[in-house]
Amino acid sequence: MNTTDVVARTTPETPQGGNSTRIDLGVEGMTCASCVGRVERAIQRVTGVAEVAVNLSSEHAQVTFTNARMDIEAVAAAIEKAGYRVAHRDLELAIDGMTCASCIARIERALQKVPGVLSVGVNLANEIAHVSGIGLDEAVLITAVKQAGYGARLTGKNSSEDDTKQRESRSALVHVGIAALLTAPLFVVMLLHLAGNPAGMPGWAALALATPVQFWLGGRFYRAGWRAVRAGTGNMDLLVALGTSAAYGLSLWLLIRAWIAGAAAPSLYFDSSTIVITLILFGKWLEARGKRQTGEALRALTALRPEQARLREVNGTEREVPVGQIVVGDVVIVRPGERIPVDGVIREGESAADESMLTGESLPVRKQVGDKVIGGAINGEGRLVVETSAVGAESALSRIVRLVENAQAAKAPIQKLVDRVAAVFVPVVLGIAVVTFLAWWLLTGQVEHAILSAVAVLVIACPCSLGLATPTAVMAGTGVAAKHGILIKDAETLEIAHRIGTVAFDKTGTLTEGNPSVVRLHAAEGLSATEVLRLAAAVQRDSEHPLAKAVRTRAQADGIQPPAATDARTLPGRGMKASVEGRELVVGSGRIIEENSLDDMGLSVHAAQLESEGRTVSWLIEVGSRPRVLGLFGFGDSLKPSARQAVAALHDLGLRVTMLTGDNPGSARVAAHVLGIDDVQAEILPEHKAEVITALQQGGRIVAMVGDGVNDAPALAQADLGIAMGTGSDVAIHTAGMTLMRGDPALVADAIDISRRTFSKIRQGLFWAFFYNAVGIPLAALGYLSPVIAGAAMAFSSVSVVSNALLLRRWKPAERDVRIVMSEPHVQSSSASPKIRKIA
Repeated sequence: MNTTDVVARTTPETPQGGNSTRIDLGVEGMTCASCVGRVERAIQRVTGVAEVAVNLSSEHAQVTFTNARMDIEAVAAAIEKAGYRVAHRDLELAIDGMTCASCIARIERALQKVPGVLSVGVNLANEIAHVSGIGLDEAVLITAVKQAGYGARLTGKNSSEDDTKQRESRSALVHVGIAALLTAPLFVVMLLHLAGNPAGMPGWAALALATPVQFWLGGRFYRAGWRAVRAGTGNMDLLVALGTSAAYGLSLWLLIRAWIAGAAAPSLYFDSSTIVITLILFGKWLEARGKRQTGEALRALTALRPEQARLREVNGTEREVPVGQIVVGDVVIVRPGERIPVDGVIREGESAADESMLTGESLPVRKQVGDKVIGGAINGEGRLVVETSAVGAESALSRIVRLVENAQAAKAPIQKLVDRVAAVFVPVVLGIAVVTFLAWWLLTGQVEHAILSAVAVLVIACPCSLGLATPTAVMAGTGVAAKHGILIKDAETLEIAHRIGTVAFDKTGTLTEGNPSVVRLHAAEGLSATEVLRLAAAVQRDSEHPLAKAVRTRAQADGIQPPAATDARTLPGRGMKASVEGRELVVGSGRIIEENSLDDMGLSVHAAQLESEGRTVSWLIEVGSRPRVLGLFGFGDSLKPSARQAVAALHDLGLRVTMLTGDNPGSARVAAHVLGIDDVQAEILPEHKAEVITALQQGGRIVAMVGDGVNDAPALAQADLGIAMGTGSDVAIHTAGMTLMRGDPALVADAIDISRRTFSKIRQGLFWAFFYNAVGIPLAALGYLSPVIAGAAMAFSSVSVVSNALLLRRWKPAERDVRIVMSEPHVQSSSASPKIRKIA
């Protein structure tokens, strides 16, 4: 049996509100869309299975169980019963810490408890554990050994799925070459006959050339077809086997009959069967090669994982260890030019990191002490000392790979139509072939012509192209998007994204840098600016809000030490409240003035001026028995350099752009005017953002929401498509359907563009697949196509669908002339200002 690397993961998720376990299994023997449906139905009948997604292009089945107990063996048995094979995998682990025979038994028991393990053998002499099974994950096996009290790591002798596929591809190409050599004489004779040359080949010579092609090189069609028959169904292999066998059998019968009668050999059709098989084998090789290329982006990401790390010991010495042995808190050394082995925080050193393969950022990013680094990035010119913050499945690279894998495994909603067609495709084609044979026989009385027409029908029918149209485009599209820093959650996201009509942006941290500073400070009469700053810094001492950080930064710069605050709490959408030196103080937006009906102490003039300049305004007030206004702050926050181009690019795509912000209408108006945004909704409370998205969706409009904060999560979930900045919170990223790996708003237009292009390729592939079968089968039934032409057309159909999808690999984000947008814009005229709505 051919072995294929199987990647399995145990992923705790809550799709239905509870924990689930997901595994990936390699499935061998699938050839067309009907195979996909058959495998899915077989797995779905296994107890405990919640969801199944089978990908013909990657030849993997993603199975989600309803609870943590997963019966991989039952799933494998169901796949085998359906007529397919589950890819097995053999792994070698180097074991550390064994001392006696009891250690062997303990390790074997630990490994045998891992789901999917079929056999375990541990050798004390060479300290190697041999593990065989299905759905094996190296990390899970290593963890099991560690929990048993020993160390474990991969030996480096384990073959990867890529290596296996390359060996299979080379073997398939050799088979194609042999088939071509055996078929060439028959093909030449056929051409001579078509040219009117009576030269021929002895019948027995033709039989000798055709037999190995039919039953040895074409044996794969018989084996797969027989498995389908045993499972009570049909597939592409069955059609090819029946069609070529009919041509071969007819030729053999005519040859034997002529030999018995002592007559000259009649026209034989060995050339038809051999040429058809050779063409289909060649087409299948090209198809497999194309399918493998669709996954190159994912393999490139996986290859970024370093195998070794330089660990700094407690005594200061350094030694190289496998990355799998690094744990959170370990300190690793990264030399210039090396790939950073783990996610972590820089403790010593300064350098630049090339993160282009992870985030799509073309330029190296400067890194210094306190900055985070991503495992897989390439260190620049400096030596770095990094404290590990995440390893293994929790690292950023592993999460990216997992997201891309899930997207490529998921099935697009449009595929449901294909599945329904594929379920009846082969039986319908067999029926058409039978009707074709009977019709030609009854109408003409020529059995040979009737058989050849039926053979043409069987050979030209191609369910493969139907099954490949969607997954190849999804794999190519999501892969190239990931290469440029756009992570797409699933195939359904692609289908939604191409229909987007409105894009709503959060302002702070999405369109702006998210690093505001205090640019103006006004104190009420009788108070000093220093006192106002001291009290405001105390209230916001523990807040992580960007404006709070700006106040603390200003206080620190002015040498002010804020007093202690107690009973601090957040007022959602309003600000922060705390008790300072026995006074109840609140720092927040203008809402707190309105809600407490306070006199603004003449500061409203300053507030209006700041708002007209595009500043964000916060107030400091005292509540309690003597509520009063103490002062106000004006904050400036630069718009991101690419923000204006991002909005323009969305307009070029025909989309309407809206901005949602908790800022005052004046500040929102200025930012929107500079960026060219169509509509602004200001002073929105976090809990109301989702309601605004619902209003935008009225009339059937498809809305995308772009945000980065925790308070954006409800709106991201409510939108038809949520797009999260990778620089934002984990909650926002988890909620969104797309994640942009760098905080560049221009990527939003790029994400929608690649989604549109991918979905266009899906539609093109499905159109040509349906059109090809809808035209080809009737032509073959009417006798206009010979089996040879039919076989060539069948091979071409699959190759063309895959090749068309591969064109997506050439996609690149649009190049834009990015100019720095001034941080202090002033509006000269309000005539072109966007529509502003203040949300109460």
